[in-house]
Amino acid sequence: MAQQEILRLGNPQLWQPSELVNDVRSRETAEIIRDLSETLAGFRAAYGFGRAIAAPQIGAPRRIIFMRLPQPIALINPQIIQASAEQMELWDDCFSFPDLMVRVRRNAEVVVSYTNEQNAPQSIRATKDLSELLQHEIDHLDGILATDRAIDARSFALRSEVMK
Repeated sequence: MAQQEILRLGNPQLWQPSELVNDVRSRETAEIIRDLSETLAGFRAAYGFGRAIAAPQIGAPRRIIFMRLPQPIALINPQIIQASAEQMELWDDCFSFPDLMVRVRRNAEVVVSYTNEQNAPQSIRATKDLSELLQHEIDHLDGILATDRAIDARSFALRSEVMK
């Protein structure tokens, strides 16, 4: 496989919850992870930003996230097992709508458990930017977009306006 087309806002597949990965070491799982890696690299080259991508964004309804922070990491069947009461507000962006920013509230800190590519259980304690990123990507796995989490009707802006 290779770089895949990223599903865009309006595609009903983006609102469908993803299925658990039952065989972490399967050929299908490895192909999805490779496709996510190549698609992330292609998006970064085209748009100049991007740290992570979820499998549903390339039309693969599996609970897989691929991140490059800067080291590559695949999170299989991730779930938030702890979240702080402290919230933060921020402008969220998404590969599925790269020119649109959405003002959202997220937990300032989360703990995420997942399985790695070697089928070993792992966890990450994340704060601030990484916390927001993990929540955003796990939302994709649950069929939730940043647009669904907008603070209010005025929480939308073009990227060019936010970056001024």
